[in-house]
Amino acid sequence: MNVDDKTKLHLDNLRALQAPSGLFLASSHAVKTGYDKAWLRDNVYEALAFEYSGEWQVVTAVYHRLLDIFDKHIDKINWAATNKPFESWQFIHARYNPETLEEFWESWGNKQHDAVGAVLFKLADLEAKGHSMLRNDKDRRTVQTLIHYICNVEYWHDADSGMWEENEEVHASSIGAVVAALKKWQEVGGFDVDPDAIERGEQALKALLPRESASKFTDLALLSLIYPYNVVDRDMARQIVDNLVYHLAREKGVIRYKFDAYYNKNADGYSEEAEWCFGLSWLAIAYHYLGESEKAKMCLERAAQTVTPDGKIPELYYSNTDKPNENTPLGWSESMYVVACYELGAES
Repeated sequence: MNVDDKTKLHLDNLRALQAPSGLFLASSHAVKTGYDKAWLRDNVYEALAFEYSGEWQVVTAVYHRLLDIFDKHIDKINWAATNKPFESWQFIHARYNPETLEEFWESWGNKQHDAVGAVLFKLADLEAKGHSMLRNDKDRRTVQTLIHYICNVEYWHDADSGMWEENEEVHASSIGAVVAALKKWQEVGGFDVDPDAIERGEQALKALLPRESASKFTDLALLSLIYPYNVVDRDMARQIVDNLVYHLAREKGVIRYKFDAYYNKNADGYSEEAEWCFGLSWLAIAYHYLGESEKAKMCLERAAQTVTPDGKIPELYYSNTDKPNENTPLGWSESMYVVACYELGAES
């Protein structure tokens, strides 16, 4: 089976999550979990599948709308780029109405530096690859404002809610996302990127790794430092993967971190953590990066086994069960599986 045959269904699953604006929802329009919204981070990861399949009109639509979101809220971002934000609502929000591009104002962990880093990194990465998403001088000014913003908030030691939108801590995955973004824009050139902000980020990341945070020894989010950011050396990448597999890998996925209460099957929230499906695809990509093809192939085979009978990849399965949660399909899960298939050349 070639890559196109293996990925067509999952690309179609993703297409079903795309709003008329071009942005992707996190999950189905019909879910009652709140996942019928557009997250900055999820859109970056969901667009990856179409970058690999060469469907540039889909990728372009995503990034143009993301730039439109920032432009819509540029006054707020300009303020935070020159003043020190002190309330969470003063920071760039993480999720938006996919049509009106308005922020959702519920009080939850919406201070997420890694989400801003993710968008900035991919904009720079696509620029470097000759697929510029910047339409005009306004987009260039927006990117410059985002660079000034993320440096002004002093991301290298500013606690945020991170990839999982939970308690505010200094997260290695958030620092790494921003370091990767700033270094990539520095490489591309044409923008004011403070080298001191990069150095501070690199030092903070080195001091924290291989931990994710003060409270988490290892965490699924750390795989982002290997892919897509490639911001750690091979030895650290191996240590991250080894720690994660030993502590977090399960049959139907990878738990996010020890004692994760989200969809925990045990009422005490202390054990039986949910098994996140995209963790297996992400591990396959990480092992591929490390040159461990057999382990990569095994992880991709296990990822394929998470597909439901109707052909969808869920957010997660309850611990030690064949029961997925309601967020099925999860766009992020579908996309990471497609990426893993392309990275491994559909070897499994």
